[in-house]
Amino acid sequence: QVQLVESGGGLVQAGGSLRLSCTASGRTFSRYAVAWFRQAPGKEREFAAGISWSSRIYYSDSVKGRFTISRDNAKNTVYLQMNSLKPEDTAVYFCAARALLVVTTPYPWDLWGQGTQVTVSS
Repeated sequence: QVQLVESGGGLVQAGGSLRLSCTASGRTFSRYAVAWFRQAPGKEREFAAGISWSSRIYYSDSVKGRFTISRDNAKNTVYLQMNSLKPEDTAVYFCAARALLVVTTPYPWDLWGQGTQVTVSS
């Protein structure tokens, strides 16, 4: 069973940057798609970025041009580089994994990390 652990969240000023990491343990996840979802207080969990097993990449319109997702299969890790952060990016960020392909809704994702808080101050 694959387990996902996120790290890298924190408090940053608007315009700043953070890099989140999602590391899988238990087995290799080179055949998995991995995505980052986020959930702000009182809001539904929303898709931010995803990368398929073949490294096809998807972004939501709200993060496109500011966030970059990448994967290092040798390290069983997926990264989310977040630049030009805005207060509206404040949320708990979750990584999720599923076989092969990215979908932009949360329900088909089988595996979830515990989440990491990102807070962007104005």
